Amino acid sequence: MILNVDNEKNIKSPELENALREIVRGSSEIIDTENLEKILTRYFKTGERYLVKAGFDPTAPDLHLGHTVLINKLATFQKYGANIQFLIGDFTAMIGDPTGKSQTRKELTRENVLENAKSYERQVFKIINSEYTKIVFNSHWLYDLGAEGLLALTSTFNVARMLERDDFSKRYENGSSIAISEFIYPLLQGYDSVYLKSDVEIGGTDQKFNLLMGRQLQRTYGVGKEQTVLMMPILEGLDGIQKMSKSLGNYIGVEEEPNSMFAKVLSISDQLMWRYFELLSTKTINEIELLKVGIECETLHPKKIKEDLALEIVTRFYSQEIAESAREHFNNVHKLREIPEDIETFEINETSIWIAKLLQIVKLTSSTSESRRNIQAGSVRINGEKIENEQLKLDSGEYILQVGRRKFAKAIIK
Repeated sequence: MILNVDNEKNIKSPELENALREIVRGSSEIIDTENLEKILTRYFKTGERYLVKAGFDPTAPDLHLGHTVLINKLATFQKYGANIQFLIGDFTAMIGDPTGKSQTRKELTRENVLENAKSYERQVFKIINSEYTKIVFNSHWLYDLGAEGLLALTSTFNVARMLERDDFSKRYENGSSIAISEFIYPLLQGYDSVYLKSDVEIGGTDQKFNLLMGRQLQRTYGVGKEQTVLMMPILEGLDGIQKMSKSLGNYIGVEEEPNSMFAKVLSISDQLMWRYFELLSTKTINEIELLKVGIECETLHPKKIKEDLALEIVTRFYSQEIAESAREHFNNVHKLREIPEDIETFEINETSIWIAKLLQIVKLTSSTSESRRNIQAGSVRINGEKIENEQLKLDSGEYILQVGRRKFAKAIIK
């Protein structure tokens, strides 16, 4: 994590110090910690709440745990006096955020955006407190900006500065298309902070250019404040390598079936487990440190700690009762299939691998021919599910492979 201003020597109140520690937890970079400390100090002294903004473009109807990294951070801010401005970019979503894109994105319809926005509202209040949250749509002020206001906005920034942005510069050098609307997107996102007068804005590390635009435009438009920017890292998916993504199949959906959600959390590696604790759990830093000590002293088993994490996550989106039921279901399935606790793990440095070849590599079969015969006989399972396609190719991820009742191996495909 990068701190632009070091104020630790000025922290006197243990209450303030603890708040800063939990807010900073897991972040990649914070710009203007001095302002953050100032507004927190004011809250603890006077009870005056402050404004924290996070924007989401409703480009798809469902959220996964990677999206909730920001939402969890909003919940932490609420714990320490923040009123949340949960911004749904219904206007900007129809333009399309160019961040990380190698080409101009296809526009969404107004109907798509509004339908997805309703889904977001339903999902986020499983994490944050609705009493201290205001859901806002940027179409409410961006439609009113008008041609004159838009022209004034575009005059605050120049093309040369836009091309300093990495994804724009690469596309420009490659001769790839860049729509004028894509230059306008970060300006509109920055203007959201002008209109909302946000004290803090949070976003992913890939959003740094857009987040800093908010600070600059608040200064340009004379808002009287410049928001602190807090950036969170991108959460790795179940494979522990690539970012969590539905398209990569390494995700856990917020509205995923609870048995599946529980099992997927249990499938992550022991190392990745701590990353998930840091970014997804409501346990404090001190509580997590005690768990690590327990493992080092061998008074706690990683599987038990990972099980507690799975229980916490399923409870958050469903209930304690449903989470306990998911744990019971998971244990019963594993006991029925007699999957051992400790099985040999193989790391495969391939982007994609044929299942018959994989079974041979992990020593469950002696040849690809034997692999195919076992598949045809219905004795091969992947993550507990029987497979029938002998031409199946597996992409990056972690897989429990089983041949017959007694032969198991774990494959991590990188």
